[in-house]
Amino acid sequence: MSDADGVVPGDRRGAEDLDVVETDSTRETPQSPEVGHTEPASDPTPEELGKPDEPEKQSKKRGFFAELGILLGVALALTIVIQLFIARVFLIPSESMEATLHGCDGCYGDRVLVDKVVYYFRDPEPGDVVVFKRPDTWNSDGPANRSDNALFAWAQDFASQFGLAEPSNEDLVKRVIAVGGQTVQCCDDQQRVLVDGKPLDEPYIHHLTENDEQRPFAPVTVAPGMLWVMGDNRNASGDSRIQGGGGVNGFVPVDNVIGKVRTIILPPSRWQGVGDHNPQAQSLSAPAWQVGIPAGAGLAAAFPTVWLGRRLRRKLAGRGR
Repeated sequence: MSDADGVVPGDRRGAEDLDVVETDSTRETPQSPEVGHTEPASDPTPEELGKPDEPEKQSKKRGFFAELGILLGVALALTIVIQLFIARVFLIPSESMEATLHGCDGCYGDRVLVDKVVYYFRDPEPGDVVVFKRPDTWNSDGPANRSDNALFAWAQDFASQFGLAEPSNEDLVKRVIAVGGQTVQCCDDQQRVLVDGKPLDEPYIHHLTENDEQRPFAPVTVAPGMLWVMGDNRNASGDSRIQGGGGVNGFVPVDNVIGKVRTIILPPSRWQGVGDHNPQAQSLSAPAWQVGIPAGAGLAAAFPTVWLGRRLRRKLAGRGR
């Protein structure tokens, strides 16, 4: 029997069920997170934006000071290596090398650059201005002014280059006059030093007075491995002529030579190279007119040789026709 509205009770239940189903189908279901999907990062807060990155700044500061320390360490190491093996600056404290090098009392002592490399390949030669350690046979110039500790002594030498310490009284500078095997003496009637009986050419000698004479000394043969040295300020120099009483005691061992003086670097007004004029060059070589003989003979013989050669080629060419 049907209902008054014409709806079967069973159909009502079906409609209710349908309503439920429709309602369930329209309800949003939570979505499962997709693989690889990341939630967007939240914006930094104002407090976080204004907060300085203190650990990073401290790290940068530590990095700067660490690099500065490394730089200074490398610079010091290079300075030590250069001074020990390549070149070194010395202060000239005496007047014995006037006027080539200034070092007198009351004037600004020259600071010179000394080349150590050159004598790795050869021994000192006549005319070289050299810095050397005072030989044991030479008179000491006052008490030692350097520490017995090698490191402290090096520091004192380094400081002396800038006027912060007294120059070493064990380092001397002179000019090489004769080498091992040569005989040296003074003087001939023109006041010239003789080596192997031949007078030296010494334009660098500084004369205190117009007609001053050099201190005479008997012939001395320089032993192998030794040097005979003298100052350019000849009469104001304590050198091989008088040290240890002169003679063999005045020799300087080649092993004592520190290096060759190359140039004056201070004061700026004195910037110049230091000459190494060989005083024996003129006495060991032939006079200029004799040296020119071979060149002149060769030039004179060249003209007839060229002329004869041309005539010979012409004759051969004529026969070939």
